[in-house]
Amino acid sequence: MCRNIKTLFNFEPPATELEIRDASLQFVRKLSGFNVPSQANEAAFDRAVEQVAATARELMASLRTTAAPRNREVEAARARARSLARFGPG
Repeated sequence: MCRNIKTLFNFEPPATELEIRDASLQFVRKLSGFNVPSQANEAAFDRAVEQVAATARELMASLRTTAAPRNREVEAARARARSLARFGPG
């Protein structure tokens, strides 16, 4: 899976439209192999991003959990700690 796609479900505050669209864009880029599509493929690419985003919104709206919502700052700190352990300081 693409490392740039982040978990969006069960956070407080909930994922924004921009976060959903960014994850959808990364997913379509990964599937298509295009970072930026050609003019001939641009309409199909943009349509795919919108369809994936709509499906992601529908999925997140239908998911249920009994777990407490995660805190974005805590998760970001954990990710930084994992990165530091893996790659060392800057």
